[in-house]
Amino acid sequence: MAAHVHAPAGLAPADRARLGRRAQLLAAASVAYNLVEAVVAVTAGLVAGSVALVGFGLDSVVEVSSGLIILWQFRHRLPESRERQALRLMALSFLALAAYVAVESVRALVQGHDPDPSPVGIGLALVSLAVMPVLSAAQRRTGRALGSNAVVADSTQTLLCTYLSAVLLAGLLLNATLGWSWADPLAGLVIAAVALREGLGAWRGEDCCG
Repeated sequence: MAAHVHAPAGLAPADRARLGRRAQLLAAASVAYNLVEAVVAVTAGLVAGSVALVGFGLDSVVEVSSGLIILWQFRHRLPESRERQALRLMALSFLALAAYVAVESVRALVQGHDPDPSPVGIGLALVSLAVMPVLSAAQRRTGRALGSNAVVADSTQTLLCTYLSAVLLAGLLLNATLGWSWADPLAGLVIAAVALREGLGAWRGEDCCG
């Protein structure tokens, strides 16, 4: 876990305003992309009976909420005054995601759930692997330049989507090619564990990914 991000000394008001606008634009882009991702993932997951794919879609909903929290924070004339509230809201969304996906994954493992292959889910995971790292890097640079833990935490959520895309892709491919149905809920448990870790870090106001 990394320490708090601090605002650079001597940052001019004009630069702070410019960076604040950039943070809002990046948050808006994240919200738009993740809305589409959430709809596609949850729909495809329900059709295929994939716990991991539904969990991935719900993570996209969490990322939408994260972007909206950033937009809410920077609508205030003193965004710093909303920093702690923003981090706590992000933490709660992470923890809710972790609890839901963990319960559903365990249930699927115990009951011997057998999800169908999902070409749509595989394609979505590949697209996310290409898009999310670029968006996360831009958010992180902006957050560090502003000295905003909330913006950096938002970039962490975006980066988390990259990791989860890789986990999701592995689970879906193993199920589709080898018939390993247990790989899907196992991928869901990994998603839940990472979400729990990030939620606890955000609650403490830490930059979870360093």
